[in-house]
Amino acid sequence: MSGTTLDDTAAGSVAVVHVVRGEVDESPPRDLGRFTAPALDLDRLVWPRTEPGPAFHVPVAEIVDLLVETGEALKADREGLLAEALDRMIPVSPLPAEVLERAYAVLWRSFRRPSLYAQIDLELGGADVLDGWREVRLPDDRLAATRAFPPRLVHIIAGNAPGVAAMSVVRGALTKGVNLLKLPSNDLFTATAILRTMAAVAPGHPVVRSFSAVYWRGGDEAVESVLFRPQFFDKLVAWGGEATIRGALRYVGPGFELVSFDPKTSISLIGREAFESPEALARAADAGAADATFFNQQACVASRFQFVEGSWDDADRYAALLCERLGVAREFSSAGGPRVAAELREEIDVLRSLAPEYRVWGGYDGRGLVIRSPEPVDFHPDGKIVDVVPVGALSEAVAHAGVATQTVGVYPDTRKAELRDALACAGVQRVVSLGGAGGMPPGLSHDGFYPLQRLMRWVNDE
Repeated sequence: MSGTTLDDTAAGSVAVVHVVRGEVDESPPRDLGRFTAPALDLDRLVWPRTEPGPAFHVPVAEIVDLLVETGEALKADREGLLAEALDRMIPVSPLPAEVLERAYAVLWRSFRRPSLYAQIDLELGGADVLDGWREVRLPDDRLAATRAFPPRLVHIIAGNAPGVAAMSVVRGALTKGVNLLKLPSNDLFTATAILRTMAAVAPGHPVVRSFSAVYWRGGDEAVESVLFRPQFFDKLVAWGGEATIRGALRYVGPGFELVSFDPKTSISLIGREAFESPEALARAADAGAADATFFNQQACVASRFQFVEGSWDDADRYAALLCERLGVAREFSSAGGPRVAAELREEIDVLRSLAPEYRVWGGYDGRGLVIRSPEPVDFHPDGKIVDVVPVGALSEAVAHAGVATQTVGVYPDTRKAELRDALACAGVQRVVSLGGAGGMPPGLSHDGFYPLQRLMRWVNDE
């Protein structure tokens, strides 16, 4: 791989930091349009298979201690690295400053000790299989051993929520493997701020040296055709839209596996119980709004279609209250958001003219808009827009769920048990209480699989 340095340089207004093997890359910057970033030296982004990664033999307990200390350092931001990242993020992010500030303020939560051990224990059955070989007895009474061996991972992370970067660093560290993080164009700063904070906690630690985080344009064959090879990496961990996933698939082959967090959408199911009292209706509308506005509807868990068990009048009552609650600031959403895009305004203006079959509440100012329609609209609601659809029974709404449906919020809780098998059969990955879509408890499955288990290289001694 000698001679693969990419070294176009130019002055720019916003400087993007690269971290290579745990250290800030001081290479000359190159002009990437809206920002500058160090030139890429592809040789330094791979680890030869002739030698183990830096953290392959570090005990899990030591790694957990380091992550916990990193979380405390993020919480205090002793080095000012998060503040610096936030300052650079605010002018270029689609998310409002107040949402970014609150998201950065809680990044440390991903590094809490109980959360880390929940992943190790629930996904892998304990740390023993990471630290060594777990002995197992086979049906013929023979003994064998298995190990979750450290992998070599490339992460194409998503930038729609800063927590994705924290989640990726935590999972990568717990595997003991080597990790190359591709920075997303809509979040060029969070991952490197976390890694620099870890490096400040424990300079030169093997886990610190196991991480690199750099930017290249997605789909750049000059980079990806070199890096995405089984002689360098075991797995490509890809988050993102359809174009990202399809681009990643081009490189998948024997010895180089895709672990995909596919593009998803989410829905809500509101039972007739919501109409038993004004208080119940208010609770349901507030919970539905919380799910719809998570990261201002930029996250996969954010609800876009909400199915109401009842008449058109019932659905209208719910829709009116829901619209009011969309304009309320929450921990990970703002009262206002970006104005509705012109192409969506045109679609919605047509629907306004089709009353009473369709009804619309709210305007185009970004505070939230609700459509009530007899069937789901044929466009993608986005930017705090929700489509409310009346159904005779919640079971009818299952037909509108599929393999691209990640999370389904249900009201009230007592209705989940009757729906979850049918939803799972349709392809849904999460069934939650309405209002609880945001965030995923550590140790549970994510997009239909256990990430930590899937990231490992499982090896047998038989």
